[in-house]
Amino acid sequence: MDERIHTFHIPVMGTGYTIDTPIKVAHFGINSVVSIIDHRLIEQMREYHCKKNKLSFIPIPEDEYDCRAKRITAYLNLLNELVGKNFEKLKNNKFEPESGLTKYFEMLPDSSVLKNEYLEMLESGKDVMIEKQGLLKEKILPGEIHVNIMTKIDRTNYSELNEPLPVEFNDAHAALRGFANSGLDSSLVLSAGLNPRLFGYMASFDSFFPDSNGVLKKKIILKVSDYRSAIIQGKFLAKKGLWVSEFRIESGLNCGGHAFATDGYLLGPILNEFNENKNLLFNTLFEIYSQSLKNTNREFQIISPTIKYSVQGGVGTHAEHKFLLDFYNVDSVGWGSPFLLVPEAVNIDRDTMDLIARTDESGFYISNNSPMGVPFNTIKGTSGQLEKQNRIDSGKPGASCIKKHLFYNTDFSERPICTASRQYQKLKIEELGHKNLDEIEHKKLFDAIVAKECLCIGLGNSTLLKNNMEMYRELSGVTICPGPNVAYFSEIVTLKEMVDHIYGKSNIIKRKDRPHMFLQELKLYINFLKDKLENFTEQLTETQLKYYETFQTNLNNGINYYRELFSNIIYPFEEATLAILIGLEILEKELNSIKIAEFQSCDC
Repeated sequence: MDERIHTFHIPVMGTGYTIDTPIKVAHFGINSVVSIIDHRLIEQMREYHCKKNKLSFIPIPEDEYDCRAKRITAYLNLLNELVGKNFEKLKNNKFEPESGLTKYFEMLPDSSVLKNEYLEMLESGKDVMIEKQGLLKEKILPGEIHVNIMTKIDRTNYSELNEPLPVEFNDAHAALRGFANSGLDSSLVLSAGLNPRLFGYMASFDSFFPDSNGVLKKKIILKVSDYRSAIIQGKFLAKKGLWVSEFRIESGLNCGGHAFATDGYLLGPILNEFNENKNLLFNTLFEIYSQSLKNTNREFQIISPTIKYSVQGGVGTHAEHKFLLDFYNVDSVGWGSPFLLVPEAVNIDRDTMDLIARTDESGFYISNNSPMGVPFNTIKGTSGQLEKQNRIDSGKPGASCIKKHLFYNTDFSERPICTASRQYQKLKIEELGHKNLDEIEHKKLFDAIVAKECLCIGLGNSTLLKNNMEMYRELSGVTICPGPNVAYFSEIVTLKEMVDHIYGKSNIIKRKDRPHMFLQELKLYINFLKDKLENFTEQLTETQLKYYETFQTNLNNGINYYRELFSNIIYPFEEATLAILIGLEILEKELNSIKIAEFQSCDC
């Protein structure tokens, strides 16, 4: 049987949107990813689900030793238990219309071996049908509970005596320990780049190494934006004796959440590079990995592991989904933001869901709202933005810093503080007032200061609203971070309707003007380049000039790749290939109208 029950997965979204998605979808064989960085929200959700399922709930107080890791371990064990119960309940269903068991098989892709066996069962005689039904029940599997750690969220924590705690009590380190100590046999998705201390810390847990039977209880998935990043991070982990079981390739800009732009490298050429170098990547990493295991007296555990490849960021049609699977030979495709319109799958309040459904592409944008200083995808008109603006209008910009996950700035203190906090913005605005700038420049800098938004609370509030849970009194606004692709989805749908759309059994996109995902990403990169150049207050240095010229060259190389690609393939796009080629020509002209040399500094 094909290992893949489904050919798609639901990526992590925010801190709360997918925090309990496995409970909602795993019994249908669907993989999803849970964020485990916000231990307070996790504890609230553990209490919620314990009470909902009539299980005893013993709180883990915030002042308890290692509470962050303990809370995460307890919650993941609860998820594992509830997913198991839901799956057993589903297996005990009968093959009747509308039953969970029937829904499980009806949602499978037509290419699935299990789906074909199910269809054969339906055509069988009564006695044979009963026998085949029993066999089918034995073959189904639940979806996996993957967890995500954003490696940049790894601040130092402090004791009650205001002394820095050891590094293993940093946010990401504690989250890692919480996962490692849990009973999950699943994967850890590491995103946002290399964190040497965190990656090294993984090597202190036996569960990330193969057991005596060569089985990995805890697997590693690296989310990467290009091949170079994959090889660098993969080698680093291999030297520790840690194997990367999957590379999850994500579009730099055509995605939700934080947008980590590449140097102008586009998704299609990146996927092609991975596809052409799979054997080289495997052999390179395995040589380092096996030698490392020998050096650490784990030679008996050396196996011939595998590497899977997945992709996410901007996919929106069955044709795109199938093309990514078949042409680039990926194992799974991530469908993230469209699931924000599936109440059965995610935590999202109705007002925010309605906002997403009615907003077209003009309402989606890459903002400077994140305290991390990384471009952040969002949508106009969220309750979080309105709440933020109300504080600005009342002369009290910034938010109370409650969760303290995004402490990075040391402009005004030895210990970092968050740029979205009231403390920082008050000091920064006072500093701005002493610069005697003209009104236009002052407003520009003022707006940049107050743009920062409290993501720690905002990204979890929708979960609290949907489940009627206690809110933070002065911070009840919702922050949402969908990718621009969801602008073309305008209906709130059921889980089955979304899965049917993914597999081409139906089409929930009503508009006819949605660009191909590769064209959409290219357009985003051109706009990104324009914005970067237009926001320079001084002329470019030689180094900056060279960087942006290379950026533009990489985009042109990507256009040439797409032109050749879509000139030679037809299926599964058929008549759409001509529109893609025309779109490429238009975007190429727009890109090359940007004269980067005009921004060059003068040495005279």
